[in-house]
Order: sequence, then C-alpha cells, then structure tokens
Amino acid sequence: MINDLVLNYVLLFVFLELYEITWQKAPSIMGMLVRMHKYYSKSIFLFLIMQPTFYFSIGFAMLSDLNMYAIILLFLKTVDVATKILLIEQVFTKRELSAELSLILLAPINNFLPYMGLFIYPVLIILAF
Repeated sequence: MINDLVLNYVLLFVFLELYEITWQKAPSIMGMLVRMHKYYSKSIFLFLIMQPTFYFSIGFAMLSDLNMYAIILLFLKTVDVATKILLIEQVFTKRELSAELSLILLAPINNFLPYMGLFIYPVLIILAF
C-alpha cells in the first residue's frame, strides 16, 4: 500500500505536470516550441519558472537522499528542459534547421504524447520509496 507521503508527492507531481501540459500543448512539436518561445524570449528565467516539475525533481532527489529512481527522474527532467532550450535556440535564434528536422517538428503529434509524463514519472516517484 502506498503511504500518505508518497501519495502526496505523486499528486503534487501530477498537478505540476498537468500545468506544464496545459501551457505547452499544441498539435505539433513546432507549435509547442512557439508557445515556449513566448516565455523564453521574455526571459530564460521566466521560461525556467514555467517548468515546475524540474524544480520538484531537484527537491525530490534531495529529500529521497539521492535515491537511484529520484536521480533518474531528475536526469530525465533535466534532459527534457535542456532539449527544449536547445530546440528553441536552434529554431528561433540561430534559424538553422535541416530539412529532416523541419519535417519532424512540423509533423502532427499524437494526442497522447504530452500526457506520457503523467504515466512515466509517477512510477519513478513510487519506486523511490
């Protein structure tokens, strides 16, 4: 049985992840990047504040005494934020895209894709305890 502390962590993470999904959701990856670029162009700090699950994963890793599953969660969220920043820089600042990357970014994404984190990350939180 899941104890109350773990359940609270999972519920908080799900709430924060739903917040991120709400402001990032778009029919394509390019649409998601356009939405993220609005905040990134104002300030990188504003963009980073809009990623609360990243900060949750940092705190969770520290609170769980650097548990392996918490470190995996932190690594995945760090790669997620870094990839977003690199793609925003590549598309909007440098304006250098290969034809293949352009096709990938403009391709429609499955409606389930933005919600994958709601299934993957909570499992890591549960396994950390």
